[in-house]
This record gives sequence, structure tokens and C-alpha cells, in this order.
Amino acid sequence: MSKEQIEKLTSLRTSQKEITNEWINYWLEYSFLDTWQFWIVASMLILPLVILYFKMDRSKAFLLGFYGFNIHVWFSYTDTIFVRIGLVSYPYQAIPVIPANFGLDVSLVPVLFMFLYQYVLNHKKNYYIYATGLSAALAFVLKPYLVVFNLFELHNVNYFHLFLAYVVVFLVSKWITDLFLYFTKTSKIA
Repeated sequence: MSKEQIEKLTSLRTSQKEITNEWINYWLEYSFLDTWQFWIVASMLILPLVILYFKMDRSKAFLLGFYGFNIHVWFSYTDTIFVRIGLVSYPYQAIPVIPANFGLDVSLVPVLFMFLYQYVLNHKKNYYIYATGLSAALAFVLKPYLVVFNLFELHNVNYFHLFLAYVVVFLVSKWITDLFLYFTKTSKIA
């Protein structure tokens, strides 16, 4: 690396550490255990996982888990990018060092999509129609409620953009899951 590159990288790392410390201080002052918002955000993390534990079709646990992990990964990437480039923000956090909403990315959204996937598998319904409906509910119902309660903010983006992001996430997650199912089926034949 050139000296200029090293200096720039060092400057960026220093700035990032300072911003992280600012987020931690912000969290301690405005989003800590003594706020009701913290408990709502924490509930979005804990409650869906507890419900999943009791209500998941365990005969499909690996498939649902793989699919849910896909949703989690792609949604986390998307949400983090949206936060990093300043399109959205989360004024209250469960974990201050993660820029996006940990409860939504890790638990609530993946679990909702896992239950949807479980339902369409068990009842032979059209995945794409139901996933589009869930995406619309998340973008046009849940997110506006989060805005009303100051748990989410939009900046230079609208709910339709969020809807499109959900659609891309559920499509990519389904196609990756289907690809791995195909690999599993074709490996048994060979």
C-alpha cells in the first residue's frame, strides 16, 4: 500500500471508531434499558424467536432455517446499506454497535418469512403471492407504525422503495433455497 492509502485507511478507521463511540454514548443516553423504546426493540428480537421455537414445523426445520437464514442475511445487508448511505435510520437500538435494527434483521422479519414459507409449503399455496403480501405489510403497515413511534426514520427514500427491497430479498432467498434443494435432489440421483 502507498503511504497515502495507509493514511486514508487510518483516517477512516479512526473516524469509524469515533462514530461508534458516539453511537454508544447516544444509546446510553437515549436508547438504554430505562426507555420503553429499548424494550420494544428488544421484544422484536426476543419474542419472534421464542414463538418460532414453539411453532416451527420441526420436520422442515433445516429447510426453514436455511431459508430464514437467507432472509436474515440479505435483509441485514440491505438494511445496513440503507443505513450506511443515509436512506434510513433507527433512533433506538438493542445493540448500539450494529448500524441497522438488530431485532428486525435477525428475528422479526426472518421469522415472519419463515412462518410464511412454512405455511405455503404445508398448504401448497403460491409462495410469490404470499411473500409479496407480507412484503407489502412490512413496508406499508409495519414501517409506517415504526415511523409514528419514532423507531424508524426515512431519508430520501419512501415506503415503495422499502417494498421493492423486501421483494428482492424474498426472491433472492427463495431462489437460493431452491438452488440448494435442487443440489440435494440431483445428488441423490447421481
